[in-house]
Formats: sequence, C-alpha cells, structure tokens
Amino acid sequence: MENTVNTAGLPEGEGKAPAGKGITGSTLKMIAIITMFIDHSAAIILERMIWNQEVPSAALYWVYFVMRMIGRLGFPIFCFLLIEGFCHTRDVKKYAGRLFLFALISEIPFDLGFAGTLFYWQYQNVFFTLLVGLLVLICFRFLEKKQEKNRTLCFILNCLILVGGMGLADLLKTDYGGMGVLAIVWMYLLRRNKMLEAGIGCVVLTLMSWSEITSFFILLPIRRYNGERGWSLKWFFYVFYPAHIFLLYLIAYAMGLGGIMLR
Repeated sequence: MENTVNTAGLPEGEGKAPAGKGITGSTLKMIAIITMFIDHSAAIILERMIWNQEVPSAALYWVYFVMRMIGRLGFPIFCFLLIEGFCHTRDVKKYAGRLFLFALISEIPFDLGFAGTLFYWQYQNVFFTLLVGLLVLICFRFLEKKQEKNRTLCFILNCLILVGGMGLADLLKTDYGGMGVLAIVWMYLLRRNKMLEAGIGCVVLTLMSWSEITSFFILLPIRRYNGERGWSLKWFFYVFYPAHIFLLYLIAYAMGLGGIMLR
C-alpha cells in the first residue's frame, strides 16, 4: 500500500514495526500496567514508610526513588494507547463514557491510596486526565469536518479548545493536569510517526517535571510497536486501576500506615 504523507511531511506509519513483527498494543498496555503498579506501590506503601520514620532509611529512599522513576513510563504509554483507541474505535461516545464511569469508580480508591481519606478534592485520578484529553480530540475531529475549508478558523478554535481542556484539567486538579492534556494533543498531532508521537509526549511531560525524564525509555517498546491490537485487555485495565490502588491501600492500612497523606 502506498504511504500517505502527514502534515509534518513524514510517511504515514514511519517509526512503526512491520505488521506481524514487533509487539502489539496489548503488550504495550501490560508494560504500562506493570510500571504503573511499581510506581503506585512506591507511592502508596514506601512513601508512607519513609514518612513514618524519624530518620528515613537511605536504602529505602533509593528503592522508592528507583520505583518512581520506573513508573514514569506508564502515563505516556496510556496516552499513546488512548490515541490509538480514539483513531480506531467504532463508538467514541462509548469510549468516553467508559473513561468517565471508571474515573468516578476509581476516585474513592484513589483518594484512599494517595491521600488516606475517602474524599480528597485536591487531586483527581488519571482517568479524568485521559477523559479531558479525549474530549479535546473529539472536538478537534468535529471541527476538522465542520471547518474543512477554513483552516485558519479551525486552527484558532483548536487552540482555544486546547487551552480550555488544559484549564479544565488544572481546575479539576487531575493527575498530570493540563500538561497531561497537552501531551495527549501533541502526540495526536504527530500520530502518523509513532516515534515522534511518543517522543513529543515525553518532551512535554519532562518540561512539566524533570522527574519524568525516564519516560523516554518508552521509545524502546514503541519502536517495536506493529499497530496490531493483540489480546483483548479493554476491561482489564479499567478494573485493574481502582482495584490495585485499593489493594495497595489495604496493605498499607494493615501495616499501620493508612493515615492521611497530604501531597
């Protein structure tokens, strides 16, 4: 099939492994889930252990630090997969609905895990960030169809939508906030080249915080991504996210570390 050219002048599909070789979307999702679990184990259990020590152990702190750095791979992979889902889903409204539903379901486990209380309005779970990012992309697509002939107006409106989406994420105080939404948008704009897509997402996140610099390691599996779906893990991630946070909180609580954590 002849390659098409995107707005950056790059062949469509560049930076992607040939179909049938490399790794599938489900493998990427498992990498993101595993690194997220490592990150949350450190944030929910080890961080409490450090805070409860009068003189924090240097060894424990370094284990915590390494685990958090490994965890930086999770979010940009989920952003990458969000864009893949948006581009290939048959019903984007249902996709957004699932994100919203599990954002609500996840909030109490998230608040318990990261704040030690049932309701903590100063920090919302990552499903809300992904949802806001998806809504921005939906608006982009709508405008592309409605303003196909007026590119200047479409560009201006898209910029306003992006600013609105970033502002909404910051207002809701979602995980990664407005910069997370910006990363999603830039990745979407460069989606025809998978390496550029992943790279720009890592750049945006690293500009947000230098602790995100290890996110660039996602370029290794993304380089091997072949564009295939792989195993059906759609519901696994939705359920795993609140379930593993609640489990980690229960472990922390059983260790006498379930009190309030002010981030």
